[in-house]
Amino acid sequence: MTVDSEFDRLYADSGRPSIPPEKLLRALLLQALYTIRSERLLMEQLNYNLLFRWFVGLEVDDSVWHPATFTKNRDRLVSGAVAQRLLQQLTELPEIRRLLSYEHFSGDGTLIEAWVSMKSFVPRDDDSNDDNASGGGAGGRNPNVNFRGKRRTNDTHASSTDPNARLYRKAKGQPAQLCYIGHALMENRSGLIVDTRLTEANGTAERAAALEMIREIPAGPRLTLGGRCRLQHPRLCPSAA
Repeated sequence: MTVDSEFDRLYADSGRPSIPPEKLLRALLLQALYTIRSERLLMEQLNYNLLFRWFVGLEVDDSVWHPATFTKNRDRLVSGAVAQRLLQQLTELPEIRRLLSYEHFSGDGTLIEAWVSMKSFVPRDDDSNDDNASGGGAGGRNPNVNFRGKRRTNDTHASSTDPNARLYRKAKGQPAQLCYIGHALMENRSGLIVDTRLTEANGTAERAAALEMIREIPAGPRLTLGGRCRLQHPRLCPSAA
């Protein structure tokens, strides 16, 4: 199944015209490469940056999409896993395939900070959000909060704006933050990324994501997977069976 056929399944034949998926993917690539932190700023860049317009496929006098429209169409692509499918098809191109090795891989993960405030991390069973009003300062949409002496864990608290984000600490001496973990599987011959994942932040996410990604690699005589932890799996290491 090609990416074009997946686009056809995601978009209806009737209704108002939507953002062409090819242009949407190009704009998302620009956002990642240039670290543009919001869709509103991305639309602002597309409004006056001629290089961005050329890359996305917009004419000089074409109107730029509304940020809310762009976000809605982006979510449709994400739910359809089209971006991941596009990465898989890129690795299957003859020019890329000859650079890849299907024997030795490395997996790694990095924290991706959630776009939420620590003030939104409130008790799960407290509808009044007493934590947000305990600072003694001004109320309103952005009240002062005093967390001193209060224990907050993922078992008892959750973000009111992004419940899937979890409080996680990267290492000892590092601050805890609400985040996710992004994972990448890289082949070791040319250092190319062949698969990615985004999971919740927990202590076993890197191992679980690495095993999930390596299972989708075409089986060879022997697969090795390196990382910051030692993995023993029958497919990765026959002697562990």
